Amino acid sequence: MNLFNVYPLMPIEPVKGQGCYVYDQSGTEYLDFYGGHAVISIGHAHPHYVKKISEQVSQLGFYSNSVINSLQQELADKLGEISNCNDYQLFLCNSGAEANENALKLASFHTGRKKILAMKRGFHGRTSGAVAITDNPKIIAPYNANHQVTRIELNDIDAMQKELASKEYAAIIIEGIQGIAGIYEASDTFLQAVEKTCQETGTLFVSDSIQCGYARSGDFFSHQKSNVKPDIISMAKGMGNGFPIGGILISPKIEAHYGMLGTTFGGNHLACAAAIAVLDVIKEENILENVQTIGTYFKTQLEKIEGIKEVRGRGLMLAVELEKPIKELRSTLVNEAHIFTGSAGDPHVLRLLPPLNIKKEHVDLFLKHFVQYIEDYI
Repeated sequence: MNLFNVYPLMPIEPVKGQGCYVYDQSGTEYLDFYGGHAVISIGHAHPHYVKKISEQVSQLGFYSNSVINSLQQELADKLGEISNCNDYQLFLCNSGAEANENALKLASFHTGRKKILAMKRGFHGRTSGAVAITDNPKIIAPYNANHQVTRIELNDIDAMQKELASKEYAAIIIEGIQGIAGIYEASDTFLQAVEKTCQETGTLFVSDSIQCGYARSGDFFSHQKSNVKPDIISMAKGMGNGFPIGGILISPKIEAHYGMLGTTFGGNHLACAAAIAVLDVIKEENILENVQTIGTYFKTQLEKIEGIKEVRGRGLMLAVELEKPIKELRSTLVNEAHIFTGSAGDPHVLRLLPPLNIKKEHVDLFLKHFVQYIEDYI
């Protein structure tokens, strides 16, 4: 049987990971500045993470949500404390797309409205509702196009206020930092205006924190820098450090009813054990402080390199934009320098999404190779 071919693959098969490195079958070491698409938050094979999952699977790997699972409450308590979101409610699912599906469904239930306001260049997932609000015609099938979605430019306050004034929208959904688009950040003034306008029009404010959440920006959720409180926060990626888990944080003003949302695998015992381990490490190893310190240093050093058009982002969610497409440079970095990096929707943008516990020496090693190869590339 053949695999359904959907991704252009790097000619490497990682078989082992440790910290900020992965290793192929021959033992070749690769510095991971891609993090499996911003998923690896606390590094590969972190000892505490391995221990928590191993202990859990030896006891009980899975049971459905038809029974009490105290790990879910432990996860909720730790997440509330570390994220400073104790007044929210938690619903657990399996992925970022599923988180956004449930966020939009919940907003429609709560408001009784059908329309969604989304951002141009936004990416929210590949399932039916999530892909309908994603600004990429190539992945939106005719079936998905039936959703009532309007798109505006990120940070366009006038356009946002004009649309929401109709009071027809169930929700506005915004990535605090647009990842796949090429690392474009929502401004403080825009997010504050969104919060105010949503309150005035009865629209729900959904923050898609799937890629920019879980400490990657230097704040636990990137929108917290703007001092706003969305009605729903969607999350996934770094939440499980590779174990599939997603979720939404829900404002207390939204009332739960039996049957409104549901999931078979969401919040299962192994997923919760993985997510609890991630939060333990974020707290005990001062990951937020590390992201702020190393991220600032990394961005400052990148901005000194000649030939780069622009460096964007904050924390450990950074983009390097060049005049030329980055495809060949990315290939050279992985094949010759043995460094994983990420691409973006913009072919000129290299995304850097390393594990959140990288150290200065890892950044310096990356910069040493990057400077060497970019000089020839440009």
